[in-house]
Amino acid sequence: MSAALIALAGQIGAPVVRQILSRKFGNANGDLAADIIERIAKRAGGVTPEVLETMTRDQPQKVMDAILDVESESSELIALYTQGLEGQFALLQSEQKDPLWFRAWRPFGMVFIIFLWFWQIVALHLLNAVFKWALPPADWTALITFTSLYMSLYMGGHTVKDVMTKWSMRKGGGE
Repeated sequence: MSAALIALAGQIGAPVVRQILSRKFGNANGDLAADIIERIAKRAGGVTPEVLETMTRDQPQKVMDAILDVESESSELIALYTQGLEGQFALLQSEQKDPLWFRAWRPFGMVFIIFLWFWQIVALHLLNAVFKWALPPADWTALITFTSLYMSLYMGGHTVKDVMTKWSMRKGGGE
């Protein structure tokens, strides 16, 4: 889909949007490119990114105006994404100075959650079948809640933020 947007951005003189969408800033800018596409879709009449492809053929002027609007704020978006990456790198650097036990909660938590799911789905049933035990399984809602809580903490809240953003976009909300 972005090929049509790249062509329109090049045609109207929006070099920053064109470079972002054509991955000239590297393959790591997938979030930035997706954000740019969503902003173009919103400015083109509040449509979804999927509808934006047909709009490039049917209403190219509307899409061009939206691209120009996004182009004017794209340098700010790049600065925000750069600042976010710098913050993540600074956090990673500061964590390297901490003792191992201080930063081990993340990998330990991942292994523990994998163990809990393995226990719930495989090991518990094998033990019950082999030894003729009647060990009760854990409550599924508790396991899912614990896993979701860990993911939201471990991923800095981005998991919850992304789910809520997609949910609100589906409900017809905006930014």
